[in-house]
Amino acid sequence: MNNRTAVISRKTKETEIHLEFNLDGTGQSQIETGIGFFDHMLDSFCRHGFFDMKLSVKGDLYVDSHHTVEDTGIVLGQAIKSALDDKEGISRYGSFLLPMDETLVLCAIDLSGRPYLVFDEEFTVDKIGYMDTELIKEFFYAISYSSGMNLHIKKMYGENNHHIVEATFKAFAKALDAACRFDDRVQGVLSTKGTME
Repeated sequence: MNNRTAVISRKTKETEIHLEFNLDGTGQSQIETGIGFFDHMLDSFCRHGFFDMKLSVKGDLYVDSHHTVEDTGIVLGQAIKSALDDKEGISRYGSFLLPMDETLVLCAIDLSGRPYLVFDEEFTVDKIGYMDTELIKEFFYAISYSSGMNLHIKKMYGENNHHIVEATFKAFAKALDAACRFDDRVQGVLSTKGTME
């Protein structure tokens, strides 16, 4: 099995990001985005998907959180795409239905190379900690399009906004882990086209 890792750096006038990512890790993370709740969600993503990640983000938080969250999604999507390389031998599809107290969230993924996001969640507060809840969708949109991932996220039910968001990140982690797993039955890539680009 190849070492499925990626190192991505991105610098703009709005953010400076350095990410080291390992698809086949043990769930270890060192994360500093300047947004405490976002750090907590990314740590949950790593722990429950068994991904290793070192992430440093310096963003224009004096403006707001938008650029930091969105650009982190872009870089993480690029890292996932790079680490997967040609996608030979992987399951391609993954889904998970994750409960967290009163909340239930569904996440389904197709690593087809064709980006698309369906995001069916609503929040009853504008912020959780210092993170705007409207940025949750922007984060997953950025991941979907920079990785070439068909990503569906749906809140089945739930009331507590913290639980909804945390269940979303964990469900995404579990679904991505499943989609990235190797399947001995897959010869080449799992596509009638012979490619997933």
